[in-house]
Amino acid sequence: MNLTDIRDIRALQARHGFRFSKSMGQNFLIADWVPQDIADAAGLDKHCAVLEIGPGVGCLTQQLAHRAGRVAAIELDSSLLPILRETLANCPNVEIISGDVMKLELSTILFNKFPDFTVKACANLPYNITTPVLTRLLESGCFQSITVMIQKEVARRICAAPGSPDCGAFSLFCQYHAHCELLFDVPPDCFFPAPKVTSSVIQMIPHPEPLVPGDRDAIFAVVKAAFAQRRKTLLNALSAVYGNRFSKEQLRQIILSCGLPETVRGEQLSLEQFSSLSCALR
Repeated sequence: MNLTDIRDIRALQARHGFRFSKSMGQNFLIADWVPQDIADAAGLDKHCAVLEIGPGVGCLTQQLAHRAGRVAAIELDSSLLPILRETLANCPNVEIISGDVMKLELSTILFNKFPDFTVKACANLPYNITTPVLTRLLESGCFQSITVMIQKEVARRICAAPGSPDCGAFSLFCQYHAHCELLFDVPPDCFFPAPKVTSSVIQMIPHPEPLVPGDRDAIFAVVKAAFAQRRKTLLNALSAVYGNRFSKEQLRQIILSCGLPETVRGEQLSLEQFSSLSCALR
């Protein structure tokens, strides 16, 4: 059975009475090079274990199983479980976990299932859960690498250089936690049903140590304030949030003390500059 052949996918649907769910963002791959290239990019070997999120009918799961020592795939849609039992019957190193990745205790699962493995994450993520899932994976601190396919526009934002138009608060959050690299694009005709947008595969390699000094929560409180009203100057954006603690003149002096012009906008700052600002605002 070819899990990227639309005829085999339709046959699976018919056998198991499966219907695609728009609310779950289900778009299955029908180009065999895509799961192969994603699995290759993840850099797996038999000493690696992989957490996959949303295996669908299992085309990427199969590729991961051929390369890694162990695979655990979390699937929210219970109607896909009998399909996965069929399609992954010849992959004894794969375990399907029924549940919601946002509610499961990832560190416990990985500790119990992969005690002697290097752990990586690899997935074709539904567009509608990209931000919360990536946040969860990065904050868990459990993964040597995270290789995911997401919407191209979001991928560009995550990898955007600080100060560029595409860079936002989530870009800085991701880059604080990991080195983020855009690997390749995947056109809509590689999916069934075809989405209206292009997808991209990115890889995130978590930093072994914090990228910049300072308290993370304090840094991102300033980032959030700066990007909440990104058309405003940093001075006015900070005044809206920190005005109960500092006068506008005090905030102006704080900005200047960090080596920034008082007319600077928050979107122009690097992580290092946000770190300095957060220390000055304590």
